[in-house]
Amino acid sequence: MSLAVSGALLDGRSVGLRAEDGLIAELGPGVAPRDGDELLDAGQMALVPGLVNAHTHAAMTLFRGYGDDLPLMQWLETKIWPVEARLDGEDVYWGTRLACVEMIRSGTVRFWDMYWQPDATARAVEDAGLRATIGAPLIDHGDPARRDELERAALDSVEPLVGRERIAAALAPHAIYTVSEPSLRWIGEQSEARELPIQIHLSETEDEVADCIRDHGARPVAYLDELGLLGPRTLLAHAVWLDDAELDLVAERGATLVTNPVANLKLAVGRVFGFLAARGRGIPVGLGTDGAGSNNSLDLLSDVKVFALLQKHEARDAAAVPAAVAWDVVTGRCAPLLGASARLEPGEPADFLLVRTDSPQLSLGELVPNLVYAASGAVVDTTVVAGRVLMRGGVVEGADEVRERAVERARGLGLA
Repeated sequence: MSLAVSGALLDGRSVGLRAEDGLIAELGPGVAPRDGDELLDAGQMALVPGLVNAHTHAAMTLFRGYGDDLPLMQWLETKIWPVEARLDGEDVYWGTRLACVEMIRSGTVRFWDMYWQPDATARAVEDAGLRATIGAPLIDHGDPARRDELERAALDSVEPLVGRERIAAALAPHAIYTVSEPSLRWIGEQSEARELPIQIHLSETEDEVADCIRDHGARPVAYLDELGLLGPRTLLAHAVWLDDAELDLVAERGATLVTNPVANLKLAVGRVFGFLAARGRGIPVGLGTDGAGSNNSLDLLSDVKVFALLQKHEARDAAAVPAAVAWDVVTGRCAPLLGASARLEPGEPADFLLVRTDSPQLSLGELVPNLVYAASGAVVDTTVVAGRVLMRGGVVEGADEVRERAVERARGLGLA
């Protein structure tokens, strides 16, 4: 399969692009279509890398608008977990398909997901055409006696994901307060033996940190390190309550931090992620939306503005996070673990966007600052993943059916 793009703007130049077998084959001013290419006329739209959502729970589109305006633990315990206990594979499939439509429309080409029924999530991602790293939440409710149950669930969740196109498997212990110490140790061992990444919620609230110190005599990062879970394959989601010693340890071990500023603000976790402190230590950082139940949007172009402005506000420095740095974060350039090169050049994956330079938000001024500070996902005209056009002219094929089926599933759960 081959794709040719003509008339795109890249760094102010009009260029052509050819993709073959999912990779960029040619890119530059003299590149022209060949016989058999699928043709895509960019019409002087700008060619930019796709976005990477580094932490989400995709099927929670079904929960959008349900249980809003509650503190995190009350929201989980009284609203989310009771309904999640009733989810089946079709619920997760159509909830994830709806998330994929939203992400395609707003420019996300790859995401890291932690949710139930990972096989259903993988099917949805494959059918939508995106890329994803997927892990089922691993929970033993802090009870070591349930370790065997957790281990079976972990192995059963990984097996269906191995060898699938554009899908990678991960181990996803939910949090230190929902997984016992023996189970966490086992997950660390399995990650090492199977070379699987780990994604885990960590230090999202001050209470979580206090409870960890009370129960384990250490702060969360040190606790994970003691159990063998902190390393270059580890993704720590949220991480807003880390101190300097923890950041030093994260840097030493090469783990990745993912900030979810909109969800953190909505759930009032009480602190701003320390991006400047992390960046100063060379820690890889990604940006995530979190789930649509807690954000409530999956539009990373909206969230990257919040990320940048929040960091400037916290630092009392307008230059603290320039637009170019924020753009590197949202395209995955600042976190190799996320799996996106974000480079538009021959040999790289043909994952890219065409954005409307004639939109009000992008008509004047420099492109990258406008994408970070002015744009939303509405400026994305075309989304391409692995050389396949997933959206053209703002239209995602089959989106109406996906929405209707997702609404049906939500109604069946009493959510709509």
